[in-house]
Amino acid sequence: MKRRTLMQAAAIAATLGLTSGAAIAQDGEKKVIGVSIPSATHGFMGGLNWHAQDTIKRLGEAYPNIEFVLSTASDPAKQVNDIEDMMATRNIDGLVVLPFESEPLTAPVAAVKEAGKFVTVVDRGLAQEGIEDLYVAGDNTAFGRVAGTYFKEHLQPGSKIVVLRGIPTTLDNERVEAFQPALEGSEIQILDMQHGNWNRDDAFTVMQDYLSKYPEINAVWAADDDMAVGVLEAISAANRQDEMWVIGGAGMKEIVKRIMDGDKQLPVNVTYPPALISSAIEMTALHFTSNAPMTGRFIIGSQLITPENAQQFYYPDSPF
Repeated sequence: MKRRTLMQAAAIAATLGLTSGAAIAQDGEKKVIGVSIPSATHGFMGGLNWHAQDTIKRLGEAYPNIEFVLSTASDPAKQVNDIEDMMATRNIDGLVVLPFESEPLTAPVAAVKEAGKFVTVVDRGLAQEGIEDLYVAGDNTAFGRVAGTYFKEHLQPGSKIVVLRGIPTTLDNERVEAFQPALEGSEIQILDMQHGNWNRDDAFTVMQDYLSKYPEINAVWAADDDMAVGVLEAISAANRQDEMWVIGGAGMKEIVKRIMDGDKQLPVNVTYPPALISSAIEMTALHFTSNAPMTGRFIIGSQLITPENAQQFYYPDSPF
């Protein structure tokens, strides 16, 4: 995904009809934007951390009146503490937050909004709707629907599949709630559905359990490329590579390369770019530096990556 410039983000926002009154930073007036995201615990989040740091560096040079405070958290409790510290010691004017989990972060983020700060929520929504000023995310409904449609079109009626869910979040719910209806009418049977927490080690363990319980599995929806890696390792260890194929998601470069090379175990993938954090930070900065309206919902579409178009989504120099 090409990085959007601030001007492009403004144009997108205007096209979407987002509405807001911007609080423009005047000459010499400092604005502080806090950015709170999970640590780089897996590949997607590693890429997201890289894009966050890159965007903050670039915007810091372009807008000397904006100061960014970046924190990364390895669990929800630390993220809550980080946000409270930003409010207490840095007096932030705006917050960009990708919640580690939806429920534990809802009240702390609501408190930031109630204090009159501009709030952007990214990717994983809060447990309560309407708190944030701006929501930036991939299209999780399309992410699940695109994958489900592929399963329906490429598996025989009565085929058996297993599913790995992510961390319990609104994001994960949206994906699964779109995936299941996409299978309707196919007679495809979902044998099991467990949380792999978007983690390859957890996914390896879950897939080992599936393989021991189910003698017949035709395909796996891993719903994330890090989990897909763990799933593939478990399948290989059980020597069942020829029995099933796997669909992950997010466009990890190693997965995309295997699709380009025609790997039958990885026929396709579904996009969900970690650079969405750049869009969120840039649009939040625009709220304080321009009159461009910056509230509402900005959803980045999901596309199917196939052997025919995989070259368009392959970035060998990317951290993810």
